Amino acid sequence: MRTDVTFVSAGVKIAGHLYIPADDQAGPRPAIVVGHPASGVKEQAAGLYARRLAEQGFIALAFDAAYQGESDGSPRGLEDPAHRVEDLKSAVSFLTTRPEVDPEQIGALGICASGGYVVPASATDHRIKAVATVSAADIGRQFREGADGTQDPAVIQAMLDAAAAARTAEARGAGVGTFPIFPNTAEEARAAGGEHGVEGFEYYCTDRAQHPRSAKEFTLSSIDRIAMFDPFRFISMIAPRPLLMIVGTEAVTRHMNTEAFADAGEPKRLHWIDGATHVGLYDKEEYVGPALAELVGFFTGHLKIKVPTVPADT
Repeated sequence: MRTDVTFVSAGVKIAGHLYIPADDQAGPRPAIVVGHPASGVKEQAAGLYARRLAEQGFIALAFDAAYQGESDGSPRGLEDPAHRVEDLKSAVSFLTTRPEVDPEQIGALGICASGGYVVPASATDHRIKAVATVSAADIGRQFREGADGTQDPAVIQAMLDAAAAARTAEARGAGVGTFPIFPNTAEEARAAGGEHGVEGFEYYCTDRAQHPRSAKEFTLSSIDRIAMFDPFRFISMIAPRPLLMIVGTEAVTRHMNTEAFADAGEPKRLHWIDGATHVGLYDKEEYVGPALAELVGFFTGHLKIKVPTVPADT
């Protein structure tokens, strides 16, 4: 069962979908917060994973980031890593108020950029008892170095120049400057980002998974916020809570995952999905199915359903 819900994150009203298992099992359940990729919305990958987790007995919450999707916030299209982290913590706070949820058994799952955002959120919020990522990406590093680490350093410097100019123009009343996230055609996407660029274009800009509320541009003031973000800096602070990182063997971001995983403390697990690309793990069943099986096993093992105590006969 899916219910439309709202909650507040740093003064911004957030729109979410709360997925509750259809069975009639009594008592509070474990719950999982699911964060969407950058530019995504709750109706795409995050919603798919949340729904499938609910089918396995978990309460799951997918939501739109502040300034994006159905959530409030102005300017539209702002991607603010600090606020994205706060959104995840606020989602946890919301779940603790729900009678269906066991507040001591809350986990978090981040997909793509949210795989980065969920790390500092979990590292500093001990209410999150188990942490998982799918195709985790360091969005700051991606802006600075490119997804594969080969980007010319001049690119980020030019982007920061544009961000600075946009801030000045906005202060002078020119309005909010934006930049497109995606090219106009698959051919342009391939020229700019190879097969990874094409797959991202297909997911967000074609019938494969496009959604009218999915962001197609970000504010230029997002750039300097993103460029300084280092999501995996404190990944070791998640321990001794468990960490699972799921990554495709063909993912352009696999190096980000292996390096972050090396810095994490125990207990931890790095699980490879054979043949999967970064974006393939968003929606392709041959990859999503095995990833979900791993996630269900992980969360089942670490988030326990409390059995109500039955008073002894007197």
